[in-house]
Amino acid sequence: MTRVALLRAINAGIALQMGDLRRIAAELGLANPRTYIASGNLLFDGDLPDAEVKRLLETRLTENTAKPVTLTLRTAEELTATAAANPFAQAPGNRVYATFLDTAPPTDTLTNHKHRTVEEIALGSREIFVHYPEGMGRSRLMIPAASTGTARNMNTVAKLAELASA
Repeated sequence: MTRVALLRAINAGIALQMGDLRRIAAELGLANPRTYIASGNLLFDGDLPDAEVKRLLETRLTENTAKPVTLTLRTAEELTATAAANPFAQAPGNRVYATFLDTAPPTDTLTNHKHRTVEEIALGSREIFVHYPEGMGRSRLMIPAASTGTARNMNTVAKLAELASA
């Protein structure tokens, strides 16, 4: 089964070469490790339980970078479902982000945020969707519930779903 590890804060505070990520994954016994763009997207095959993969990768990557590395895992089917559940499908894919969480977002996520102006927020099963009409880089929006997750724009989500399904 192909799964995708979505690493948090890669190249935004944690420097990690994608070749090193693939090497570490292979050393941990994850089959066919491959990456997509240099932002911490690792695709791999294997049957180890998610909790074990998460523990192994986070431990080894933290040792390698000397900074805490966290990640969340998704299957091809889950990524496809996330892309299909995009509540802002009419917006450009590079202006809509899904923040991937390990658990369901708290029920107060839609009201517990700061500095929201034109952004739109919606909840998924284990995601927080945000539409940034003016671009994520210009936004000052802060969503406390998103602080433990990692965000990918919908173009990246769709491509990862495609690659993981192949």
